[in-house]
Amino acid sequence: MNPHANPTLENLRFNMIEQQIRPWDVHDPAVLALLNEIHREDYTPEAHRTLSFFDMELPLGDGSVPGEIMLAPKIEARTLNDLKVQKHETVLEIGTGSGFMAALLASSGASVLTLEINPEIAATARETLRRNGVRNVEVRVADGSKPLPSGPTFDVIVLSGSVAKIPQNLLGSLKIGGRLAAIVGQEPMMRMHFVTRTGEGQWSTAQPWDTVAPRLLNFPEPSRFAF
Repeated sequence: MNPHANPTLENLRFNMIEQQIRPWDVHDPAVLALLNEIHREDYTPEAHRTLSFFDMELPLGDGSVPGEIMLAPKIEARTLNDLKVQKHETVLEIGTGSGFMAALLASSGASVLTLEINPEIAATARETLRRNGVRNVEVRVADGSKPLPSGPTFDVIVLSGSVAKIPQNLLGSLKIGGRLAAIVGQEPMMRMHFVTRTGEGQWSTAQPWDTVAPRLLNFPEPSRFAF
């Protein structure tokens, strides 16, 4: 054990992993090791740091904008577990938030480009990642609902929030064999979608578990009217 570790925090971390995360079918040893190595409390806003290990979303920024949150620990862990990110893979994340998921992805893959629409939250996440020694993440202030201007492709794409429907431009930004993770649907019923690009113009989708998350901004919503 790290001689400088705080035993109270380590107990809370242990309980988070054993009581929240493992029961959610997170069994990949590499993911469980990362959750011990990358300390969630280091990415939590100071006002909510004591709640870092609880099974709940935490507000970011000044809390005035709905949906600007840190996802619950088990959602981030299960997403990482199921994506199986490899060391050579490039990752796009939409919705940087606290930067914690970007740090997990960066330790799993080669590099991460993470897009955050709120400049203040982006600046905080950038500084938090720098302070924690994460060098292979680029935090970019951008609207993730808009296509990237240079049109790059990625091995892994993660939407750290929910959408009504996955935009086709994001599916087209996957390399062949690449995977996209997104929470899709309407409250109170949403499902995690894992989409794999199997070929040119071909994708396969799995929907293994239910959850609910706040919306990512500016992604299209279905019409409320039926004719």
